[in-house]
Parts: sequence; structure tokens; C-alpha cells
Amino acid sequence: MRYSLRQLEVFVAIAHQQNLTRAADELAMSQSAASSSLKDLESQFGLQLFDRIGKRLQLNEQGRLLRPQAEALLAQARDFEQNLLQHAEAGPLNVGATLSIGNYLAVGLMAQYMERYPNASLRLDVANTRHIVERVLNYELDVGLIEGELNHPDLDMLPWRQDELAVFCHPDDPLAEQQTVSDNDLRQARWILREAGSGTRQAFDRAMSGLLPDLTIAIELQHTEAIKRAVEAHLGIGCLSMITLTDAFNRGSLKRLNVPGRDFSRQLYLIIHKQKYRSAGINAWLHLCLQQSESL
Repeated sequence: MRYSLRQLEVFVAIAHQQNLTRAADELAMSQSAASSSLKDLESQFGLQLFDRIGKRLQLNEQGRLLRPQAEALLAQARDFEQNLLQHAEAGPLNVGATLSIGNYLAVGLMAQYMERYPNASLRLDVANTRHIVERVLNYELDVGLIEGELNHPDLDMLPWRQDELAVFCHPDDPLAEQQTVSDNDLRQARWILREAGSGTRQAFDRAMSGLLPDLTIAIELQHTEAIKRAVEAHLGIGCLSMITLTDAFNRGSLKRLNVPGRDFSRQLYLIIHKQKYRSAGINAWLHLCLQQSESL
């Protein structure tokens, strides 16, 4: 072959980092060695893969077309190496999960995965939906577990499990005494919500369609626990996934409100890049997640 896996590693690392120095650091090699590797790859085939913009290297059209194939080849090579070294069914896996899923569901999945594949390496990145989607698209994550709904031509979206949001307040809040909460009650309340870009906020905005301009959004927070603490401190009412609220409702520290006529149901998804090579580890993780959803 007229190229090496090392050259592909350099190409992919620079595509990730958009900087030669950071790419060389990622691969534990000198900057000059990384530069030579890229130049050899480009000259070998008489093409240019990046546009040079100051110190930044940005993929050009040719580079963007070749990157998915390079990513897939490297993933297959790592999978093959894993089988040679350990005879393992599943190799290293980078999983991303949104905050609600990462903090309340993913750890249990990780425990089951490690029990089945004790020699496998598993890494979890927890962030909001927008960040997880960006990292899957950039091949930085193998699989994403998200709450938000989206339609992207480069992503496979696999329905995973059903979820539901719940509106809640402090047990001493006057709303806690009401059998139902009206639209007028919702207008008068002070809301403590997740930030824009999160799957939870997306589902909330959809459920409150027609009412959003009239709502008083007093505080926006990135973490579900912070929202629960703020509601417990009488700062307002909130809306989060039932996944995150069940324990608090059972303890009585928070009170669920009945909001008729509004649909708070939503679908959770597994996402993977359409051109991502599905290694043994990825397939094992997808099988575990889908198997769990069937048992619910």
C-alpha cells in the first residue's frame, strides 16, 4: 500500500484538532514528524487535504470526502488489534450521554457492559444534547445517548426508550395544593429551567407550545441537581425528566404538579455517525441498550 496507518492517524488527528501541534501531542509524536507524515501522504497521491489558514489547518472538500473512510479504516484496525492482543469481543468505546441520561441511566449500563466485557475500556462523556451531537459528528464519540429530537443527514437515530417530563414545585408552594394547574397558573409562575440546546429544554418548549412567550423564565441552569435545589429553595417551579425526579417525589422533597392538556412525553435516542465503522464494542453497546429498552 502507498500509505500507512500512521499517516491516516496523523490525518485524522489534524482533522479533529485543526492544529498540527495539538495533533502531534495527541499522538505523542514531534510536530516535525507529524508534519512530514501529512506531507508524505499528500505528495504520495498528489493531493491537498487541508487549507492552511494561519496556524489552523481546515479540511478542504477533498479532505472532508476522505475523512470518513480514514476514520473507518482506523477503527477497523484498532478492532483487529484488540482481537489479536486480547481475543476480546469488545474493544475501547467512547460513549456520550446527555446530562439526565449520563447521571441517572448510563452508569448502570456501563456496569452491565463491564460485567459482560471486563477487559474492555469504556469512557463516558456527559454534556447537553448539542455538544454530544457535535462530538458524534466529529467522530470524537462512538455512540451518543440523547434526549433531543433532530434530523441530521449524517446520523443514524435509533429509538431507545420512552421518557416523560414532569412539572414540579416545593411541597409548600400554593400550587402543590391544587388538583390541576391551569395555563394561567403557568403564566404566573417563576420558572427554573434547563438551558437552550438541551434535550429537556427542547421537550419543555414543545410541550408549552402557544404559551412560551407568556412564561417567566427566571433562571436557566445546566444541571438537573441545581434546578432541583433551586426549587427546594422556593425560587420557582421546574420541569425535568421523570428519570431525575422519582427519588425526590418518593422522599417528598418535591411535589409533582398535574398539568392537563399538555404532552410531556418524549423519545430517547441512540445516535451514531452513518459512516462510522461499527466495531464489536459499538455493536455490543447498542445491543445492550436496545435489550434493556425491550425489558422495560
